[in-house]
Amino acid sequence: MTTGLHPGGTPQDPPPTGNQPLPRQAPIGHGPLPADNRPRSSVITARAAASFEPVGRSVATARSFVRDTLQGWGFADIVDDAVVLTSELVTNAVVHAGTAADVLCLRSDDGVRIEVADHYPEREIPLQGAAITMSSPDREGGRGLQLCAALASRWGVDYTPTQKLVWFQLDLPARPVGTRAAGPSLPAALLPLADGRVRVAVVQIDRTGSIASWNEDAEELFGYAPEQVTGKPLTDLAAWPHTPGTSTGIAEALRLSRWEGSYGIRGADGRVIPVYASHLRVRDTGGEPSTVCLLVRDHERAVLQTPLRGPAPDAASTPDGQNTDPFEVFIGSPAPDDLDGLLQRTVERARDMLDGDSAFLLLATDDETELEVRASTGLPSARQRFARVPVEAGPGRYGSARMPAVHEDLQAVPGAVPLLSGTGMRSVVTVPLKVEGRLTGSLGVAAEGPNKYSNEEALRLQFAADRIALAVESARLGELERLRRGSLSFLVEASDLLAGTLDRDQTLALMAQMTVPTLATWCAVYTIADQASDPYLSYVLHEDEELIDGIKSLLSKIAPPDPVPTPGARVWAAPAEAAHQAALRTSMRSLGLGEPTRRVSSGIGPTLATASAVGGETVVLPLVARNRVIGMLTLGKPTDEHFRQEILELAEDLSRRAALALDNARLYSERTAISQSLQRSLLPPDLPHIEGVEVEVIYRAAGEGNEVGGDFYDLFPIRDGVYGFAIGDVCGTGPEAAAVTGLARHALRLLAREGFGGPAVLERLNSAILDEGARSRFLTLLYGELWPQEDGSAKLKVVCAGHPLPLRLRQDGTVEPAAEPQPLLGVMDDLELYEQTVTLDPGDVLLCVTDGVTERREGTRMLGDDGLTDVLTTCTGLTAGAVAARIMRAVERFASDAPSDDMAILAMRVPGLQKD
Repeated sequence: MTTGLHPGGTPQDPPPTGNQPLPRQAPIGHGPLPADNRPRSSVITARAAASFEPVGRSVATARSFVRDTLQGWGFADIVDDAVVLTSELVTNAVVHAGTAADVLCLRSDDGVRIEVADHYPEREIPLQGAAITMSSPDREGGRGLQLCAALASRWGVDYTPTQKLVWFQLDLPARPVGTRAAGPSLPAALLPLADGRVRVAVVQIDRTGSIASWNEDAEELFGYAPEQVTGKPLTDLAAWPHTPGTSTGIAEALRLSRWEGSYGIRGADGRVIPVYASHLRVRDTGGEPSTVCLLVRDHERAVLQTPLRGPAPDAASTPDGQNTDPFEVFIGSPAPDDLDGLLQRTVERARDMLDGDSAFLLLATDDETELEVRASTGLPSARQRFARVPVEAGPGRYGSARMPAVHEDLQAVPGAVPLLSGTGMRSVVTVPLKVEGRLTGSLGVAAEGPNKYSNEEALRLQFAADRIALAVESARLGELERLRRGSLSFLVEASDLLAGTLDRDQTLALMAQMTVPTLATWCAVYTIADQASDPYLSYVLHEDEELIDGIKSLLSKIAPPDPVPTPGARVWAAPAEAAHQAALRTSMRSLGLGEPTRRVSSGIGPTLATASAVGGETVVLPLVARNRVIGMLTLGKPTDEHFRQEILELAEDLSRRAALALDNARLYSERTAISQSLQRSLLPPDLPHIEGVEVEVIYRAAGEGNEVGGDFYDLFPIRDGVYGFAIGDVCGTGPEAAAVTGLARHALRLLAREGFGGPAVLERLNSAILDEGARSRFLTLLYGELWPQEDGSAKLKVVCAGHPLPLRLRQDGTVEPAAEPQPLLGVMDDLELYEQTVTLDPGDVLLCVTDGVTERREGTRMLGDDGLTDVLTTCTGLTAGAVAARIMRAVERFASDAPSDDMAILAMRVPGLQKD
C-alpha cells in the first residue's frame, strides 16, 4: 500500500529517523490518499541503481552516486535537492535502521524519481489511528520526510513483506523559451578576451573524412583557399593530438554525434594554429551523413565552449546505466591505494594493452627538467629504479618528453631512449602524462621487434595516459606530502640528537647512524682539520656490519672527494669504479689469469660483496660550517641503485645541520682542551716531599669541560726546612678568575721566597689583585708556613683571609679550628692581617678545604662546618691520604647530584718520630 502527498496537501506524520517505533495511524483532514501518486503517463527513459552496505561511509557514497547520475543526465538544476533528500533517506536506512539501502534513479521527460529502500519493514509509516501533525524541524526524528514534503514535487512510501521504500519526484524547473544556458552580467574586465574580429571557420566533412565546404573565415584563419582543400582529408591539416587532453583520434572524433575540444590546424605557412572546435554529426534529406566543424582560435574558445553540466562525454557506462570511472576501466577495480602499486598496475596494463614486451613510467621533478624512473615491467627495474633522464633530450619533437613519440627501430637511432639501452628493445612508443597542461610524467611501451608501433598505438596509449594522469599526480602528491611530513619529523629528531652532544666522535657516529639505512645503504664521513689539511676518512657505516671493514679498506685506497663548497649532492663515481676493478682483479687471480701476488688473498667472496655494496650511485654532500668546508658526507647505494630527488634534498638538509653540530663539537673540544691545559698550569705539577709530615691533596673540578679558575692549592719550599702552603677560592670562573688564580699562586711563591711573612705576603697580594681593575675578583685564601720540628711535631703560622677555617684533629678525636677568620682579599685597600701559630703534635691532622666541600647541598640540607667536623672526628689514627679520601667520599655521598662547585682538600698529618 502507498501513501503520499500532493503539493499543497496536508502532510501526514512522517516516520522517525531515530530508533523508536510508531503505531499504525491513518491520515485525516483530506480523506484517504490514493494508493499511488506516481504519474503513470511519464515515460522512463533511463535508470540507474546501486546498493549500499549498512555502514556510515555509504551515505557519502550514495550522495556521490546520485550527483554523478543526475549530472550525467543533464539535470544539474535539481542535483542539490536530490542529494539532500537521498542523504537523509539513506542515513535513515543504513545508520538508524541498520540495513542495506537500495537506491534507484528513474529519468523521465519532465524530471526524475528516486527510490530509497531498506530491509526493515517493521519500521512503518503510520497508517491508522489519530492524526498527528508534522514534527518540529528541531526534533531528531522525522526530518527526512519533512524535507521530502518541502522539496519534492510528490513523495510517498511503499511496503512489501521484505522492505520499505520511500520515493520522491523532482520536476525540472521551467525555463524561458529558447534559453539553454545563461550566465550573470560581468564587468568588461572579466569578459573572455577575443580579437576585434572574431572569425568562426565552418568546415563540413563528408562521410569519407574529406573537406566538402570551407567558408571565408576558414580561409582567413588558415590561409587556404576553398579550392586548395576541398576534397582533401581533414587529417592532412589537423595536428593531432598536439593539445593536452586529447582522448581519441581525429577519424573517431568526426564519426561521433557531437565532439568538442582542442587540437591544431597546420596553416598555409606551415605553422600550427591552436583551435577550439565543436563538431556536430548531421545528415541531409537524402540520409547522407556529414560532420559540421566550427573552429575558432584557441584563446577565443569561449565563443563555442559549452558549460560543463556533467561528466566527460567519453565516460564509460555500465549496462544498468550506472556511470563508471574511466580510470577504473583502465586500471581495474579496486585500484591500488599506494603510489608504487598504482604505477606498477599502470605499466602492466599499458604493456598488455599494446601487446608489448616491456613498459615503463617516469615521473617529472617539480621543475619539469628531469624524469625519474618509478615503475617498469619487462625491464631490470632494480637497476633502473630512480634513474633520471632529462625532459628535453634533444632537438625536435621526438627529443622532448612533452610530446608523444614513436620510434619504429631504436637501432636506427641509438640512444634515442637511454632507458632502453642494452635491453634488446627495438620499437617504442611514449606519451606524456599531463595535468592542466603541466608535464607530470611519461608512459612508454616497448617491444623487442621493430616497426611494431605507429601513431594509432600512440593515440591509444595517450588515451590511457589522459585517464590515469590525474590519479597518478594525486597519489604522487599524497606520497610527497607523507614524505615531507616524515622528513620534517626526521630533521627535528636529528637536530635534537645532534644538539644533545658536544663530543666530536659521538657526533660523527650520530651522523652515520641517522643516515643509514634511512637515507642510504652505506655512508662515509670525511673530516678536514684545517684549510691546509687533506680530507681524512673518519667514519664508515653500512647497514650490514660485516661489510664495514671492506668498505673502509676500499675507500682508504682511493683519493678522497674534492672538498667543493658548492651546496647540493654531486655524484662520485670513484668508489664504484674502484670496487669493480678490485672485484675484476680478484676474479682473474682466482682463475689464474692475473699477475701473481705474494700477499695472502682474503678470497673472492668479501671482495665481490664489497663491490656489490658500493656498486650503485654514490653522492657527496659538503659539510660547510661558518663559511668553511669542514668535511664531506658520502652516501652510497648497492649495485645499480639510484637516489630519489626527495632523499637527496633531505640529505642536504641533514648535512647542513650535521656540519654545524660537528663544527660545534670541534670548537668545544678545542676549548675544553685549552681549558684543561690552563687549569693544569694553575696547579702545582707535583708535591714536594716533607720530612716528618704526611701531605695529601684531592682536587675535583666541577662542570662539563672543567672551566678554568675557581679553586686552587699549592705546597712549595720557601727555604731549607720551611715550606709554604696555600688553598684558595677565586670568585667565579673563566678567564678573569684564571687571571687572579695565576696571579695569586705565583705571587705567593715569589713573595714568600723574598722573605716576607704571611701577613705581608697577603697584603701585597691584595694590592696586586686590586690593581687588576675591572678584571679583579675577590679571593678567599688560607696561607701558612710549615716548620717540621726535631721532636716530631710541626710548627705552623697561618693566615685565614675569608676562607673556611682549617680544622685540627687531635689524637683524642677532638676537632677545633686552627685559625681565626680575617677579611678576604680583593675588596679593601688597607688590610691589617695577622698570623697565628699552631703546633701539630704527633698524630694530629690539619684539614684545609674550599667551600665546595662545606657548601655541598641536597635539597635544603647543607653539609656545613658542623657536618665536616663530624666526619673528621671519625678519622682518628688514619693517614693523611685516608683522611682526605674519607672526607671526599662523605662529601660525594651527601648528595645524589654531581657537584656544582670545585672542591680541593689538603690534609697534613704529623706521624711523629719512628721508634727503632
